[in-house]
Amino acid sequence: MSAVMDRPIVRPSGLAEEVYRRIRADIMSLKLPPDSRVSVDSLARELGVSQTPIREALSMLEANGLVSKKHFAGYQTAPRMDRAQLDELFEFRLLIEPHAARKAALAMPESDMQSLDASSGGAAPSHDAFADMDTDFHKLIAQGGGNHLIADSLARLHIHIHIFRSCFRKEIAEEAVHEHADIVRAIRARDGAGAEDAMRRHIQRSYGRLRDFIKD
Repeated sequence: MSAVMDRPIVRPSGLAEEVYRRIRADIMSLKLPPDSRVSVDSLARELGVSQTPIREALSMLEANGLVSKKHFAGYQTAPRMDRAQLDELFEFRLLIEPHAARKAALAMPESDMQSLDASSGGAAPSHDAFADMDTDFHKLIAQGGGNHLIADSLARLHIHIHIFRSCFRKEIAEEAVHEHADIVRAIRARDGAGAEDAMRRHIQRSYGRLRDFIKD
């Protein structure tokens, strides 16, 4: 056997992750609309890759609840939340996230504060970038309180909130950034009650901003 045949072909590392990010961005921007079929063949042609990294990326998206695999029908993007589902989601957030912020104020290591600062503000050029920043911010706070189950659950839920919003407005991002700053100040001051109150206000105002997108 030749030396060439002895060496297995190695697929570039991170290819599936890059494909995942591309498809996720298309879902977030509604280029792939909610509750629509996802064609593996079409994606492979569009992205210039084989079906293998496409299927790996879709499996990752399925784990995040962004797509589902239907028997004999292939992959489908998740349906858009309705009003009742959104109400349930924010009820869950109000029960969990203020408590997580209080715990983070008391337990977050100083070494994690810099990451929290980086995810709390700055100009987001797109809906996708804003969604990533916002998701990371809330996940870091939950992790800072020492509860990784809460952190993972919130990361998944936040993606669906941003798909529900389905558009990007600079004013929304600016308001959220100011509210994030209030939360960070309380956490940095190790003010558990203040962090809890600031997070509760942020979630209530976030829900208020989403009313513009709710169709009863």
